[in-house]
Parts: sequence; C-alpha cells; structure tokens
Amino acid sequence: MAFTDLLDTLGGVGRFQLVYTALLLLPCSLLACHNFLQNFTAAVPPHHCQHPTNHTATNDSGAWLRATVPLDQHGVPESCQRFTEPQWTLLRPNTSFQGAATESCKHGWVYDLSVFPSTIVTEWDLVCEARTLRDLAQSIYMAGVLLGAAVFGSLADRLGRKAPLVWSYLQLAVSGAATAYFGSFSAYCVFRFLMGMTFSGIILNSLSLVVEWMPTQGRTIAGILLGYSFTMGQLVLAGVAYLIRPWRWLQLAVSAPFLIFFLYSWWLPESSRWLLLHGKSQKAVQNLQMVAVMNGRKEEGERLTIEVVRSYIQNEYASVLTSNSILDLFRSPAIRKVTCCLMVVWFSNSVAYYGLAMDLQKFGFSIYLVQALFGIIDIPAMLVATTTMIYVGRRFTVASFLILAGLMVIANMFVPEDLPALRTAQAALGKGCLASSFICLYLFTGELYPTEIRQMGMGFASVHARLGGLAAPLVTTLGELSPILPSVGFGATSVLAGLAVLCFLTETRNLPLVETIAAMERRVKEDLSKKDASNKSEEISLQQLGASPLKETI
Repeated sequence: MAFTDLLDTLGGVGRFQLVYTALLLLPCSLLACHNFLQNFTAAVPPHHCQHPTNHTATNDSGAWLRATVPLDQHGVPESCQRFTEPQWTLLRPNTSFQGAATESCKHGWVYDLSVFPSTIVTEWDLVCEARTLRDLAQSIYMAGVLLGAAVFGSLADRLGRKAPLVWSYLQLAVSGAATAYFGSFSAYCVFRFLMGMTFSGIILNSLSLVVEWMPTQGRTIAGILLGYSFTMGQLVLAGVAYLIRPWRWLQLAVSAPFLIFFLYSWWLPESSRWLLLHGKSQKAVQNLQMVAVMNGRKEEGERLTIEVVRSYIQNEYASVLTSNSILDLFRSPAIRKVTCCLMVVWFSNSVAYYGLAMDLQKFGFSIYLVQALFGIIDIPAMLVATTTMIYVGRRFTVASFLILAGLMVIANMFVPEDLPALRTAQAALGKGCLASSFICLYLFTGELYPTEIRQMGMGFASVHARLGGLAAPLVTTLGELSPILPSVGFGATSVLAGLAVLCFLTETRNLPLVETIAAMERRVKEDLSKKDASNKSEEISLQQLGASPLKETI
C-alpha cells in the first residue's frame, strides 16, 4: 500500500484538499504579476532630446522641436540625437536638409507621459547610452530567481516545505515595498534580486505541498489549476497596470497582498510525506487527523496511530537516506537519465518562453492589450493540456506543446513585418503552448522524482529554467547580426526539447508517487522487464507466423 491509499481513506480529494490548494494557488497567481511587472514599470515611452536650459521656447514647441531634433526614417523625432545648432531652414514648407551635425542629448530627455506617467526609465533616464541598464535590471531579477531555485530547493528537503514558503511570502512583501520606497537604481536592483529569489521559493514549495497532499486522481487537475492561476495573474496584471500607471504605486499594489499570504500561511500544515521521511511521525499523524476531520472522516482519523501510518508506507521508506546532496540526482542510472533530460527541457522551455513574453512593446500594439492577449491565450491552451494530460499522458502533452511552440516561432520568421496583427497572434499562440508545457512540466517533474529528493530535483531543474531566462535577452541581441537568428534559436531549442521528452522520459499518469530512490530504480527495472517480456513474446509470435507457411508447404 502507498501513502496515496491513506489519503483516499481519509476522504480523497475532499474539503481539505480544495481549501489547501486554493490558499496555495492564490499567491501563485500574483507571482505572475511580478514576473512580467517590468513590462510596465520599465516601459519606454516616446522621448526626444531636452532643449537647452537657456532657450525661451516651451518644451512642447513644435517649431523648436523640428529645428533642433532630426527625424528618423519613419518621420518621428530621433530619440538620442539632436542638431548641434538649430536648423531654422527646416521650418520652411517642403524643405529637407541633409548632413547637419548632430550630437547626443546633453541636457536630458523629454518623455511622452500620456500613457506612462512614470517608469524606472523616465525616473533614471534609462535610454540611449543607458538603455542596457533596463535589461540589466531584468537580468538581475532573473539571477535572483536562479539563486532562489538553488537555495530554496535544497532548504525545502532539509527544513520542510512550509518554512521556506512562509519566509518567501514575508521576503516578497518586504522587498516589494522597499523597491517602491527607495529612490536609487542600485537599491531597485538589489530589492528586485531579493524578490526574484522568492519566486522559486513560492512556486516550488506550493506545487510540492499541493502534489504531496493530493491523491493520485487529483494531481493532474491540481497541476493545471496552478497554470490557470498563473494565467489569471497575467490578466490581473494587465488590469492593475492599466488602472495604476505610476510605477511605484503599481509595485506596491502587487506586493502588499503577500503580507496577508504570510499571515495565513502559518495555518497551513506541513507535508506529512516529508514529516514521515524525517522521523517526525507524531506530527504527521496529527496533520492527517486534522485532514480527516475537515474531510468528514473523523472516525478514520481517530483510528490513526504511528503504527497504522507506517503500515501504509513501510516498504516505501525502508531504504530512505537520512541526508541528501545534489549528487543524489546523478548517482543512480534512472535518476541520472531523468535529471539530464530535464536540464535540457527546462532550459529550452524557459529561453523560448521569456524570449516571447518579456518585451511586449515590440509588437506595436497597446501593451495592456498584448499582455491581456498573452494571458487569455493560455486558457484554451491549458484546457487542451488538461485533457491530454488526463486521457493521454504527461509525456505526450509536454512534448507536443514544445514541438508545436517551436514550429510556431520558426514560422513567424516568414510573416512580413507589415502584418503586425498576424505576427502578434502567432507569437501569442506560441507563448500559449510554451506556458502550457511549462505548467505540465512542473507537475511532470514532481511526479518523476521520488519524495526524498523531489524538492531538490525540482529546484535543480528550475535552476536551468532560470538560466534560460537569463539567456533569452542574449539570444534576442543576436537579431542585430541577423533578424532570423532569435526566432531560429527559440524555435529550434523548443523542438529539440520536445524530442528529448519523447525519447528519454517515462509516463507517470495514474501512477502513485515514488517515495525513495531505491523504489524508483525498482520501478524502472520492472518496466524494463515487462518490455523485454513483451518483445520476446512478439518475436515468438513472428517466428510462429513465419513457420506456419513452411509447415503447410511440407
């Protein structure tokens, strides 16, 4: 008997599982706001050079602007250049002038504040020569997510799932408020780094808690609900950013709710699976009895004792190691194959996903509309993913979405630039496929690893996803060499990741969670034995079929 049988005895997917899942997924929805927040807080409004301080014309004087700032190829004032001397001849009708000397903006910039009253770009002039600092801020945030995946993934296996989760809520609330309060770009980067760390702490521990408290039949729905919560967060971000335009107030608005999450998270019980693994059987029994009461199975809960609980998991926990290290992800053949494949898949999924989703201004439409579209497209994509995960399997779902997304990205290269609506729609479809595969991959990874190293494995895999997030801007810069290189890079990595899933990972649909590394090795050997027996049976059948005509001839 497995631990999931005990959960079925205590009510299966009951009231406790529903409330517990809802309380964990609500913070995850707002995590999406922070992940894509810089699309709005670091938006770049139209701008041009500021006039010298000694001139008498007003800043919005069209005549002065025409005489002092050259026009680009689209007839728009240049953002980073101005004439060294005013060219008054340009004010005459049907007059053009070539070859006038220009210089950089020595007196600052004038920004169009009609859409964005304030952003970090307008506040700290992160344009022209300083434009790379805007991307640096996002890279620093992703570096925090990367470090958080390594730190919180390891801590969760040692300290439990609850403690790192509670701390992450508090850290995000405090660092988010500090980001909105302090007035220097360096402080902004530091606190964004701390916020990035909490992303991994919250998403990984929330998923582990949901999966480990959920019976087998409810795990797929729980994983997909995580995806829908992330989608709802993107839609919430579009609405909140539309209503709250100043970047500091927007930053505070999406950070303050985590203080509430911190307060109620103290009620959330620790994973009984983890407690049992680490010798805290009495606390595990108390948590299970509370689950039984909430699910209307009080009598079954009262009959629970340490001995009864151990009878369900005695075989599974017989060879549990008392301590684990990152090397455990590579020691045994089955775990090593899973880890190496997931390294590639997580990196590829992430680099393509963030390559599409982190620069919405490039599509030429309202940034709020594009953000909403990129969120809405996830709903039908995840509905399809839910259906295929339940009735077909995890492996096929993840692989097919990755391959389809890669093909969509590559096909987008052949769409003319004068069809922005088609390019945006095609990019949104690709992003929807990548978002669905991302969420499926979280659930798939949690089911592939045994409980004793599950959190470490998910953290290690998530590290490679964050490396993909860091690499995405670098891949985008390849567009300066050739416009097709970013699309080829994002599309090819996604297709290759899908093929890797089909070739190297096994299906986990409707299978109980494996608790130990030894149990996983036994399962793999049993699967291989079944395959060998099936192959031998087919060979014997073919030999018999081949011999039958010969006998008839004789």
